[in-house]
Amino acid sequence: MSSSAERRLGDRIARELYRDPDYLDDAILGEYVQGIWQRLMDGARQRGELPPELEERFAWDVVLGRDRSVNAFALPGGYMGVHLGLIAVVSSEDELASVLAHELSHVTQRHIVRIISRQSNQAPWLIGAMILGALAASSNPGAAGAMIVGGQAAAVQGQLNFSRDMEREADRVGYGVMTQAGFDARGFVGMFEKLQQANRFNDTGAFPYLRSHPLTTERIADMQARQQLQTHTAVPQLTVTHAMLAARARMLANPEVDSLRAALLRAQGEMAAISPAEQAGVLYAAALGAVGLREFEQAQRWQERLQAMVLDDPRAAYQARLLGAELALATGDPRRASMFLEGATPGAGSAVTRPLLFLRARAQTQSGQPRKAAEQLQVWLASRPRDAQAWQLLSAAYAAQGLTLQAVRAEAEVHAARLDYAAARDRLRAAQELARQGPGVDHVEASIIDTRSRQIDLLLREQALER
Repeated sequence: MSSSAERRLGDRIARELYRDPDYLDDAILGEYVQGIWQRLMDGARQRGELPPELEERFAWDVVLGRDRSVNAFALPGGYMGVHLGLIAVVSSEDELASVLAHELSHVTQRHIVRIISRQSNQAPWLIGAMILGALAASSNPGAAGAMIVGGQAAAVQGQLNFSRDMEREADRVGYGVMTQAGFDARGFVGMFEKLQQANRFNDTGAFPYLRSHPLTTERIADMQARQQLQTHTAVPQLTVTHAMLAARARMLANPEVDSLRAALLRAQGEMAAISPAEQAGVLYAAALGAVGLREFEQAQRWQERLQAMVLDDPRAAYQARLLGAELALATGDPRRASMFLEGATPGAGSAVTRPLLFLRARAQTQSGQPRKAAEQLQVWLASRPRDAQAWQLLSAAYAAQGLTLQAVRAEAEVHAARLDYAAARDRLRAAQELARQGPGVDHVEASIIDTRSRQIDLLLREQALER
């Protein structure tokens, strides 16, 4: 299978993941995971593990899932899935990086294609259906049977797991990529032990492509042996920033009322026995829990206490300010949100980040400055046209200005960014109808809509030919 064909297969699977109710595009957690992911990509590039052809043609997207299971998986075409349960359970960036490095290595070493090549008699799209069935089974075991169709598919399902040699190769290459990127290699052993305890990655052969790492003592011992060749400083400790974001992952993965109330009760209890980092995580979770329960005054108190605690830690202070802006927007106070965002920066000389841009755009749109929000989002999208949430915010900014035609076109781009070309075509046709009926139409915008409509039609025809 060529790299282009693998990417098309990955796009087809990713399109279904984007439609899943558990799909989550959280800018704050996404920025954290992407920061680790990009460092690993740089490490793979420096080691020569990332060929230019793959880097250019693959998506290299990380998809977050609102699932409490401790899991991650690689998909064809450079897509990577990460469950919030994994972020919530790890104790450091290094442990999370170890999982992502392992999965990245499955992609760079073309393990997926090598497996598919063995099944020369199986259509790639049939294999894609099996992969989707396996992913569905991770959340609902009964869903697998509905998606893995046909006796032939079921018969070869057990053959699609990565071989032990491929798992060892992903361990070895991932270890090198992780250390090249500057992460502590001890995260590999710590993560293996956690996953083994969680019993989520046992190699049962039931879930193809859902990376079921066989966490044997042999593999843990191998990682420990490799670490003997490296010099180490102090054992990595839980950082305040990671504790806060792990708390966010826990709260977003389990938004039930009992979970929200438990977060508040823990913050109200005695916290002297836990570390400052753990205290920051407890306060962060309590603030989110209070918002979920509509107890906004209490949420503000937890956030203020958290912000005072992390003043001397720039990365943690940045996260506390983002949280403050979120709380202000939830209470309908965009001016207060803007005040939080003015002082929010992840580091000296840092450019505008995705969470900052999105929260600022929401605050500007709510406070009667949608034009300013639209201008900033347009600049962002000029270099990131596949950012669906940015298009959604731009659509809202256009609508607030009364620019209905532009708003509908932006809605179409939301669907296109999530690879749902049929829905994108429907919105573009609605925009074309508006352009024909409306007086004083923007002819430049109408021309853009016509061009995009032709492009989307072409993509739909290509999809039909692939089936």
